[in-house]
Amino acid sequence: MTAACHAENTTTTAQEQTPNQAQKSAQIQQEQRFKIQKIAQFNEPWAIQPLSDGRILLTERKGQLIIFNPQNQQKIQVKNLPKVAYGGQGGLGDIALDPQFEKNHQIYLSYAEAGQGGYGAVIEKATLNLNEAVPSLKQRKIIWRQIPKVEGQGHYSHRMQFGADGKLWVSSGERQKFDPAQDLQSNLGKVLRLNSDGTPAVDNPFQTQGEVAKQVWSFGHRNPLGMAFDAKQQLWVAEMGPKGGDELNLVQRAKNYGYPHVSNGDHYDDQPIPDHHTRPEFEAPAISWTPVISPSSLMFYQGQKFPLWKNKALIGGLSSQAIVIVDTAHQPVTEIQRIDMKQRIRGLIEAKDGAIWGIEDGEKAWLFKIEPK
Repeated sequence: MTAACHAENTTTTAQEQTPNQAQKSAQIQQEQRFKIQKIAQFNEPWAIQPLSDGRILLTERKGQLIIFNPQNQQKIQVKNLPKVAYGGQGGLGDIALDPQFEKNHQIYLSYAEAGQGGYGAVIEKATLNLNEAVPSLKQRKIIWRQIPKVEGQGHYSHRMQFGADGKLWVSSGERQKFDPAQDLQSNLGKVLRLNSDGTPAVDNPFQTQGEVAKQVWSFGHRNPLGMAFDAKQQLWVAEMGPKGGDELNLVQRAKNYGYPHVSNGDHYDDQPIPDHHTRPEFEAPAISWTPVISPSSLMFYQGQKFPLWKNKALIGGLSSQAIVIVDTAHQPVTEIQRIDMKQRIRGLIEAKDGAIWGIEDGEKAWLFKIEPK
């Protein structure tokens, strides 16, 4: 199985590429070969996290955290999980390991909860000892909440990443409410930078604009479901646009990415939204897609197994049923490959050995492994 190029679906077409870019794209299509192995099925998986011993942590949206051993197919359900608000796009979401996980066994889970005013995402910190006979979460503590809770169960985002600075970075969707993305008294529609205990980092940009604003690093985001650092420790987010205009954004301190004032897509009722080029005071995406790819996740490949993908962005696609590979080092940023997976892709992550693991979306969804052919 080899990857196919669909550059015509991006804002940078093959005709716009420089000769060097076009040659590089062609070289990757010709040379990079891979095989996909389906490993085991899960029920509505949302996030995966490889462990140092080869096992995998995996969340299922209805509220299960599973330790999976690919060697013997053993699935162990972790006990003492939080109650989640399952429905719509809500449920148990992302997993992050503390940078000192091997020593302190601390993990972070994001999930949707119900409460006064509706629903909102939260992040819980807990201790998980993988070596116990019956692994369970202990010393559970909610360290962060979306503010405010709102009606509806969409656009939670709630992805998490630890940066090289030791801070916990969080993507928070605007919950399909539009205006909160521009309101610094709300943490909806933002990228946030927190200490490991959930408190705002003291050198965040909006220190004088209220307690919630202290969490904020950037704003004007819609539904950033993918978040990852590249090899230069630059943070990127992949965001679902409205009707058209999915985005890949380089996240920069204090910048406003414009939603809902601008987008390269339109509202679902076909009401137009001004394009990014009409409002240069807002940060435009590095690349956008119409037709959409529906990005679910984002990773930058750093391993050795796929040398032609090294330092490239790999985006999981839902409606596109694809893995979209983007070269962020070139200007303009360019989609260089698209792997037709024929299934909605929920998550991708790199294992310690350089293999790529992924999960499909929905019921009876496969955990799969991508290796060189």
